Amino acid sequence: MGRLVVVSNRIADPRQTAAGGLAVALAEVLNSTGGMWFGWSGKIVDATESDDVVFKRAGPVTLATVDLSQVDHDAFYLGYSNGVLWPVFHYRLDLADFDAGYITGYRRVNQLFARKLLPLLRPDDILWVHDYHLIPLAAELRALGCRQRIGFFLHIPLPPPLMLAAIPGHDWLIRALFAYDLVGFQSKADLDHFARYVETEAHAQPVDDGRWRAFGRTVQAGAFPIGIDVQEFNELARAPEAVEMYERMRMEYSRRKLLVGVDRLDYSKGLPQRMRAFREFLTKNPDLRSSATLIQIASPSRENVGAYTEILHELESLCGSINGNFGELDWMPVRYIHRTVARARLPGLYRASRVALVTPLRDGMNLVAKEFLAAQNEEDPGVLVLSRFAGAAEQLREALLVNPYDTEGTAAAILLALQMPLEERRNRHRALMETIRRYDVHWWCDGFLVALERTMAEEKGTSWLRL
Repeated sequence: MGRLVVVSNRIADPRQTAAGGLAVALAEVLNSTGGMWFGWSGKIVDATESDDVVFKRAGPVTLATVDLSQVDHDAFYLGYSNGVLWPVFHYRLDLADFDAGYITGYRRVNQLFARKLLPLLRPDDILWVHDYHLIPLAAELRALGCRQRIGFFLHIPLPPPLMLAAIPGHDWLIRALFAYDLVGFQSKADLDHFARYVETEAHAQPVDDGRWRAFGRTVQAGAFPIGIDVQEFNELARAPEAVEMYERMRMEYSRRKLLVGVDRLDYSKGLPQRMRAFREFLTKNPDLRSSATLIQIASPSRENVGAYTEILHELESLCGSINGNFGELDWMPVRYIHRTVARARLPGLYRASRVALVTPLRDGMNLVAKEFLAAQNEEDPGVLVLSRFAGAAEQLREALLVNPYDTEGTAAAILLALQMPLEERRNRHRALMETIRRYDVHWWCDGFLVALERTMAEEKGTSWLRL
């Protein structure tokens, strides 16, 4: 294949393990092709300052970034991306700010990315654009004459057609997806929503399995559930920081079973519902109250947005209420941590925990579920309690699947997880590990790029006007 050019809102140095799953996934192919990663620098500058591209070398990889003005950042990132697309794509129409006019800034930044990226491209480059911030980027590149193959991957869910149609200008967004050669989703459910939308709303014609034609273009779409690098995470689990965390947790909670939740503080994660379910578990099982502790990590996220402030206060109130009503002098049922915990320490916490509560109201995939499984002792593994509304639920069928809106049902699953016999825990864990090893992050990356290379070249001479 030609050089890989990755485009995302934020970039990461693929040499750094702490950079996260996407960087780990892309490191190998970026390094092998001498690729480029293009995106926002993370800096907000005065509108009068230069918007030149800044280059940095990361081994054989080129990191190319542009700055954003405060006006562009607020409209593009805070406004349209996270004030409109994020809530709607997570099924929260009530939290979307449709009337603020952010869409102009969203388009303006995508046009900026296209203008700055196009001169850097080579004829045989393959472009891989990531996530909801950059849905119209390919259309803007096509309008400037870009003819390279371009793929797009949506890391968050895609809602059903009628919910998607609530967005003013929804037809513009979906039309922009037809500027890509390949569009990837996390789950079959998301792919089904896309198919239903383009056929009913855009009157697209199915060409064959996984391909639709509309607006003079044919797009291929598929489900490519992202995984983790199991080997890399196992190595992380054997590192000193993870081992130290495991030993400390094992000693501190030697008389109790640990439950763990690790999430960003976001209304999509179902944290208040999780706390209510744990409270229900404590209420219904008084004999088990002092034998289990829930450690809930809720990393700060967009705390300048009203909806996040509300959920922060609600979560703090629930945790305080549970500890006040059920706690003893030598035991608190909930340890709530509102800060980011270093990734290097998480495997130790996962390994020390008997149960992981991964119960979002809606999630594209959720890699915490897979990391918890990878960190377990195969001879004495913990149990994964997983929301059926997480994309991971399509793959991880041997987990205890729950409806996070069902407080009593989730409480019953917590009890079942804590009391599950060793043999059943081993059997479930063995089957789950087979899945996450087979469909790891390298399978995801290779599968998407192979599918992108195989997409049929569009007929010559197709012109793209700005959408």
